[in-house]
Amino acid sequence: MDSLKLEIKKLLIEALDLEDLSPADIDDDAPLFGPDGIGLDSIDALEIGIVLRKQYQLTIAANDERTREHFRSISTLAALVESQREAAQAANETTRKGE
Repeated sequence: MDSLKLEIKKLLIEALDLEDLSPADIDDDAPLFGPDGIGLDSIDALEIGIVLRKQYQLTIAANDERTREHFRSISTLAALVESQREAAQAANETTRKGE
C-alpha cells in the first residue's frame, strides 16, 4: 500500500501543479483540505476525482456521503483505490467461474 500512496501523492502533485511540494512533504494521514492540511479546496477535489477515475478506473459518486471521508487524506484515497481494485478482481473471478 505504501507504493500506492506514493503513486497517489505524485499524481496529485502533478495534476494540481503543487510544484512546491514533494511526496515526502505530504503526510499519509494529514488532511488534504483546509488549513490543517495542504490546503486544497473543492476545485482541487474535482480534479482529484478526475485523475483517480482516469488512473484507477474508480467509480466515485458525488452524492455519496462517504466521498468526503474517502478524500480526507492520502491514506483514505489509497484505501478507496485498494477496495475498488479488490471488488473489481472479485467480480472478474465470479464472472470467470460462471463461464
